[in-house]
Amino acid sequence: MALTIEDFTRESARIRTKRISFFLVAVGLLIVLAMVGITLGSGNLSVMDSYHALWEGLLTRLSALISWISTGSWAETAPDTPEIVVWDIRLHRVLFALVAGFGLAIAGTIMQGILRNPLASPFTLGISSAASCGASVAIILFAGVTLVSGNLLVVLMAFAFAMAASFLIYSMARHKGLSSSSLILAGIAIMYLFSAITSLIQYFGSSDQAAAVVYWMFGSLEGTTWTKLLIVTAVIAILTPYVVMRAWDLNALAEGDEIAKSIGVPVERTMTIFMMISSVITAAIIAFTGTIGFIGLVAPHITRMAIGNDHRWLVPASGLVGAAILLGADNLCRTLIYPSVIPVGIMTAFLGVPFFLYLFLKRGDTGW
Repeated sequence: MALTIEDFTRESARIRTKRISFFLVAVGLLIVLAMVGITLGSGNLSVMDSYHALWEGLLTRLSALISWISTGSWAETAPDTPEIVVWDIRLHRVLFALVAGFGLAIAGTIMQGILRNPLASPFTLGISSAASCGASVAIILFAGVTLVSGNLLVVLMAFAFAMAASFLIYSMARHKGLSSSSLILAGIAIMYLFSAITSLIQYFGSSDQAAAVVYWMFGSLEGTTWTKLLIVTAVIAILTPYVVMRAWDLNALAEGDEIAKSIGVPVERTMTIFMMISSVITAAIIAFTGTIGFIGLVAPHITRMAIGNDHRWLVPASGLVGAAILLGADNLCRTLIYPSVIPVGIMTAFLGVPFFLYLFLKRGDTGW
């Protein structure tokens, strides 16, 4: 029986309501996880002490901002110990987990869209292997193991190598005719290349240096700061609106190159732009955190199963799901064997591997 206009209108309204509900639930979950995260960690603060310190710190900073606007001088009172613990240790970690999870999920959504592969992500294309290689070079050949924590050179080298891998993948794929299959094959080759280089560098390094490289590759939020949070937030805030505005192009690419060309989408140029955006977002995050995998693989699939394939909704919704996954994983890392903290990259791997195996066994040969 053919659908009438009324049936189509009702179905559209139902889908829209479902998507809005999903957004509201995701935002609510993020708020809960963030409020829990603020109460976790050292400092022997109760839950109410943590929230009181958060509120007092917010009022103090708002008062200082108003003073700066009115008088031109930043007058901020000295914080007490609970406020220092919450604002200088816990809060930027929670916010960084939120922003990093959001960005990694968006990067994964982009890569799955342009490659039309449910197992694709920036990590399966060798971006993380290249970043690990860059960090290894900085730690063993230049910086030394004692400078790993917060070392600018490690961050810059990891970012530079990740972007170099992206350009190599693009150049190799373009030589064979830019397509999803050529990008995947080029990414696999690059991944093994940089993994081999990293292993070779570790072999010639000292045991302490090799251990530092391995710890970096675990992925951790221990070294977050307000400055790092600002940098990553700026990158994501600049690039994400463009991705959402060009979501129709992602929808077209996900249907196949021929369909995209038939409706006027410049396939090669669009794939190149989206690939570079995904690479920049991923590189900017893992340069500060080390390897945090599976967020870009799992979050888009969870979201796609809930609200469908329309990238106008899928991109921001996947970001919210990715933020919730990383924030929840970090909360688990800080509570499972307290007072020790498990690197969050290990926890995301434990959470992501079962889902990856499900996709591989159930959907790997059937695409979407």
